Amino acid sequence: MRDLAFEAERYVTEHDLVTVPPLAQDLWRMEMLSPERQKESPFFLGGEVIQVSYPTDAMSEDDKLMSMRGNNIHFARATVFHELIPGHELQGFMSARYNAHRRLFGTPFWNEGNSFYWELRLWDMGFTSAPMDRVGALFWRMHRAARIIFSLGFHLGTMTPQQAIDFLVDRVGHERANATAEVRRSFNGSYPPLYQLAYMIGAFQFRALHQELVGPGRMTERQFHDAILASGPMPIEMLRALLTRQPLTRDFRPSWQFEGAIRAH
Repeated sequence: MRDLAFEAERYVTEHDLVTVPPLAQDLWRMEMLSPERQKESPFFLGGEVIQVSYPTDAMSEDDKLMSMRGNNIHFARATVFHELIPGHELQGFMSARYNAHRRLFGTPFWNEGNSFYWELRLWDMGFTSAPMDRVGALFWRMHRAARIIFSLGFHLGTMTPQQAIDFLVDRVGHERANATAEVRRSFNGSYPPLYQLAYMIGAFQFRALHQELVGPGRMTERQFHDAILASGPMPIEMLRALLTRQPLTRDFRPSWQFEGAIRAH
């Protein structure tokens, strides 16, 4: 995890994608999740502290092997930077220092969407080039899509938790213990119904903004990504209005969507 985190930090810095303050690199730290916590968090959680799942002596031999398979290097490489830099750790560092009042208006479409956007952006740039790493990245992208299906299915009453577990095992390829923990986490009461949807929809909105502003040269990669972090959490249409200097009236109504809307124009 440490080495993968350092690799991503080097990549975004060498390609001048975003400003990474030295203090942000020095602040983050790592903790190992207890066996009890791993019953709800089978992979890892991030932010200033990345919390890592791993085999423990309290697990059965089969569960130890499942934990290792589910957290193999090639799967982890696709998401460690989602949790740390340029993802949640950098988000938290910057939003605590710039426009901190906007943290009151945080939305998963901004914070999870932006972290997942980085998975898409680095894929597009060729960061994931080795075949095993590409499989790992595609596994996690499939997992993001599956989360939408089973979480909305549960909240709409069309899928039971057991059906959600079977869905992750049969359609995504999860280890059963990891699938069980993932479903348990999603339905423990701490996530609103649209939270899992926000990863992908938010990422598509950020990707569309990138096409609109960086594609034609209105902003550089670094200017674009720095502006997002310095502006603070907000609905992404409001971020677009801010970055494009769009005048807003009292009767403003949301209308912008994401990637397809740009292609349509």
